[in-house]
Amino acid sequence: MTITTTPTLNHSTFKLSGPYGDWRDDLENQGYAIIKNAIDPERALGYQRKALDWLTSFNLALDLDDPSTWTRENMPVHSKINTFNGYCVTHEKFMWDARMEPKILDAFAKIWGTDELLVSFDALNITLPNRKDKPAQKPWPHVDQSPMRRGLHCVQGVINLSPAGPEDGSLMVFPRSNKATEGFFDTETDPSTWEQKDIRNFTVEEIQWFEDHGMKPHKVLAEPGDLLVWDSRTVHWGGEPTVNSNTIRTVIYASYAPVELATKETLRRKKEAFESYQATTHWPHENIVKRDGVVYLPDGEVDPRNRSVPLEAPVHTDRLLQLAGVKSYR
Repeated sequence: MTITTTPTLNHSTFKLSGPYGDWRDDLENQGYAIIKNAIDPERALGYQRKALDWLTSFNLALDLDDPSTWTRENMPVHSKINTFNGYCVTHEKFMWDARMEPKILDAFAKIWGTDELLVSFDALNITLPNRKDKPAQKPWPHVDQSPMRRGLHCVQGVINLSPAGPEDGSLMVFPRSNKATEGFFDTETDPSTWEQKDIRNFTVEEIQWFEDHGMKPHKVLAEPGDLLVWDSRTVHWGGEPTVNSNTIRTVIYASYAPVELATKETLRRKKEAFESYQATTHWPHENIVKRDGVVYLPDGEVDPRNRSVPLEAPVHTDRLLQLAGVKSYR
């Protein structure tokens, strides 16, 4: 199917232009890259301990050494893909400390060519393997960029705090799909169905198009302290652990972009989210959609465990406030 009529598109003014001779070549050509030891492995495991302490702070019945206690009622409310956005978790001290690790910031500064960055107020993922009360989530291949945008607009990141081996939960990608998604949208979809929102899921039939063009799903293997980055046009999802895994997957989603790409309205929205300890989206400089600060139980009632402030708030240094978009770099 070839579509000849297309809506007005937003164009990016930035592009990767290697070769670089480092991991940025993978980001440009494969759509994703691994930056090894972006955090010292022991420090990364320390952040994981903080994350798991946060998880168990809601209910003493949740024992991470006893899988029989790994049930929804013993855990804070989370999405079906094991992400936590509520309870002010995105502004916990350990989350900010990890986001501000020097090599994490350096990696994104190398991508964008500036260290004057904004960071997303993104989620924590804790995946308890082989939960008896929750079936494994099926793959949900998607991109986090609207078909109405063209070029590189957003580079997403996962700060890995746990091992991601062949049997464990990890990022799944279709390598090289970053160079193919725009062609897919133009030839295989109707532009009248395109939306401005920066997420587009693919059906089983649609994902076959990528496989027919030589792209296959790949699990990204990593160690504690590794940083995974990917172009938001890369088809991806969070892969579930197999029945042979006993690893509690623990990762922090964190994306960075130059502050100069943000509008005054974006910065206003970020400031509001920051001051109310709310989460936003994968995007740090645009598409700032605040997550509801009130957490609701499945029955629609407000969770009595809801928090209006973090368990451990970070120190609001100048650098943190700049990354949050609250304080100017100049």
